[in-house]
Amino acid sequence: MRPEAELLKQVSLFQFLDDNERSELAAQLDVVTFAAGQEIFHYGDPGDSLYVINSGEVEVFMKNHTGERIVLETSTRGDFFGELSLLDNGSRTASVVATQETETLRLERADLEAFLRRCPQAVMELLAAMGKRQRVTVEQLRRTATRNVNEEADDKRSVVQKAADWIAEFSGSIPFLMLHVVFFTVWLVLNTVSIPGFKPFDPYPFGFLALVVSLEAIFLSVFVLLSQNRQVAKERVRGDIEYDVNLKAELEIAHLHEKVDRLTATVLSKLDKLDKGSR
Repeated sequence: MRPEAELLKQVSLFQFLDDNERSELAAQLDVVTFAAGQEIFHYGDPGDSLYVINSGEVEVFMKNHTGERIVLETSTRGDFFGELSLLDNGSRTASVVATQETETLRLERADLEAFLRRCPQAVMELLAAMGKRQRVTVEQLRRTATRNVNEEADDKRSVVQKAADWIAEFSGSIPFLMLHVVFFTVWLVLNTVSIPGFKPFDPYPFGFLALVVSLEAIFLSVFVLLSQNRQVAKERVRGDIEYDVNLKAELEIAHLHEKVDRLTATVLSKLDKLDKGSR
């Protein structure tokens, strides 16, 4: 039996195959070697193959919204990676780097499709592997930059805070001013104009009116300060969200620069080989 077929016996994904099927599948695998420190693929690269580790060690990692490198999994002999992009034909969702000199068996998409048709039970192993990595990712990346500052602040307001916000907002409006104009006018008229059958309750110099206005100013200032404190906290949340958004944009730009640099290096390398071959 081929050495590759012996390796496939240790891989949970291929445990449902018999020896003949494993030998047939092993004959379709390509042996690919990576040096220590070499990146096998990067986040965002097109995915067209699955890798099974024959020897060595690799790290599956990604970067969170702050640029911190998060290792999702360390894989060794018998482990596989790259299955998600291979299944949905999408881009790579993480980066993989060889931490040691690593030999892998590469399985192409067409070969995987043929394998899954012969052995549909292996789909559950693929789902289990993807679910494991998804759990790690969700646990590591709980925060997101797409938060709504109004929802962050308003949903946590108490009844007093809501009342303070309403009073602070109303105290700076035209209706509030007009109500006070009417109130003071009526108060002054009742206490300065002689009205038959009505005795003034706060004659000049209107001491009671001064007390009422002072108390109103005290309570109103407290409510305004409460509302201002909430606005300061809200602005702090807004600042944090804007920082996260800007940082995420910077990371995306840096990622694009990395892809362009890799593409440029690849093109220059191929042009150099063509130039040497033409001489």
